[in-house]
Amino acid sequence: MSTATITTFMAGFLRATRRAAPHPLWLLGPLLLSVAVPVADAFLPPDIHLAHLLAVATAVTAIGAGPRATTLVGSVALLALVAAGVERHALMTESVLVELWALAAVSALLVVFTHLRDRQDRELVRARSVSDTAQRVVLRPLPERAGPVWLASEYHSAEADAYVGGDLYASARTSHSTRLIIGDVRGKGLASISDTAIVLGAFRAAAHREIPLPELVAYVEDAVRWGLAEFSASEADLAERFVTAVMVDIPDDEPVVHVVSCGHPPPLVLGRAGATVTTLQVPEPAPPLGLAFGGTSDSTYVPATFPFHEGDRLILYTDGVTEARDTRGDFYPLAERVAIWADQAPGPLVEAITADLEEYAGGRIEDDMAMIVAQRGRVPAPA
Repeated sequence: MSTATITTFMAGFLRATRRAAPHPLWLLGPLLLSVAVPVADAFLPPDIHLAHLLAVATAVTAIGAGPRATTLVGSVALLALVAAGVERHALMTESVLVELWALAAVSALLVVFTHLRDRQDRELVRARSVSDTAQRVVLRPLPERAGPVWLASEYHSAEADAYVGGDLYASARTSHSTRLIIGDVRGKGLASISDTAIVLGAFRAAAHREIPLPELVAYVEDAVRWGLAEFSASEADLAERFVTAVMVDIPDDEPVVHVVSCGHPPPLVLGRAGATVTTLQVPEPAPPLGLAFGGTSDSTYVPATFPFHEGDRLILYTDGVTEARDTRGDFYPLAERVAIWADQAPGPLVEAITADLEEYAGGRIEDDMAMIVAQRGRVPAPA
């Protein structure tokens, strides 16, 4: 079970526990009010009666407590009303009897309300736990290391309370290389999860096989095209659905990285020596996945090869990073900013970029965002 799943479950459990056994200070006010009413009645003129305040005690309890505590305070309030009636020798009068029945009815309704509210909260916690687990099956965390490559990642969904959105990433190992994918489904948030699952499922099914990178991309393209057609409502809907992606292959025994771009923002390489940042512009990019209608062949996808030495860091990202805007409407200059953290390992580098991006955007990252940093060779110990 993931940390986020455990956290969600525990938050719901603690909330339910708080209502079932609230803090004593929360009940102190209603209980004091219930005691104060009959005491005050003993000293007030006959024409002043405070019994109607007893309903307030039960209502306040119901706000932050569960049905048991509400039942307790409601019962104490009824006893207080009886005591006040006895003190005034008016227990069997019409007005006191009406107040008793009204208070009993209000207390009963509040007990039923708190019971239904707590049951709904428990159902919501279970639903969130199931949803969280299902989403994390779709978008699995990357390993810290894959062969000689160290990995770190960051993900942000535009949808509130959602772990997965329209961006995606994954890694896979062959016997001699590490393969990565990062992509962006058209659309964002929960509505794009089905397309995200199609891409990741196809990549995971084939990426570990000993096939060339162009064949891997062609396989994913075929799966995506079939999946989008299967779940599209119409031809017009299908024409508007596609996925931009970059797939890379990092050989274990060569200081290079092979890249195939399908309409996606170009990766960056942050050099190990100095603050050099290189944009990996693929000479022959392919169209986004899902737009290559008709038959495809391996020759459609031409990988580009770039130097990738030990200590270099490869940065893969989605447009949620580079299209984040500041208050003036300017895009986030990732290639310029990343040079500031030239000495950082993948984990700290991802954290630094994410914190800087959030500050740049004023804490408002409104699109899905994904990022991977991969470093070949030994990761230096933190200073």
